[in-house]
Amino acid sequence: MTGHDRRNTHHIYTEQEIDLLMAQATRLRSRTGMRALTYSTLIGLLVATGLRPGEALGLDRSDVDLVNGILSIRESKFGKSRFVPVEESTRAALERYAQDRDRRCSQRLSEAFLISERGMRLNACSARRMFARMSRATGLRAATEHGRDGRGPRLQDFRHSFATGKLVEWYRAGLDVTRELPKLATYLGHADVGLTYWYIEAVPELLQHAAKYLGKDRRGELP
Repeated sequence: MTGHDRRNTHHIYTEQEIDLLMAQATRLRSRTGMRALTYSTLIGLLVATGLRPGEALGLDRSDVDLVNGILSIRESKFGKSRFVPVEESTRAALERYAQDRDRRCSQRLSEAFLISERGMRLNACSARRMFARMSRATGLRAATEHGRDGRGPRLQDFRHSFATGKLVEWYRAGLDVTRELPKLATYLGHADVGLTYWYIEAVPELLQHAAKYLGKDRRGELP
């Protein structure tokens, strides 16, 4: 069995599920209100950009260009760095977060862009545990014995949802997806465009679109 065959099945979030998770994030309670602010921003950022969770949590303030809307991802997976442009709505949301963050935590204890209730960089393990709790609260994850969180959607799945959503959008628009895929691979920071092709196999709708596209392309080659 190859590494490709051993890939886990990923959860593709619906818009309704994202809305539920965002609403749940805004209801998180903490002394300063930073918990709700940071987690709602983290989820919104992952939805809008498809960043790896570690990339989002690793952002320093200097990595987030709030004027031009560009994120600097430094030495991520495979040691690659890249620039990630964001849409205006995302830039504006990040700017609001930064202003609110600095108002609530006037003493800078960390250079991290996304901070915890204590003003430090949000820890990856803590973020995963909090997201599991949020998933349980919204019904996306069932509790197991002894109150454990069990299995269910993960922060990483926002990345898969972003990629498959973009591919579906391109197919529906009638674009030549084979020409667009290298752009998506670069945006996502994939070392090989083959990793991006995998998303087509992961979602039934994408397979259907791909089959129709290939059938149309082959018919066009007939004499």
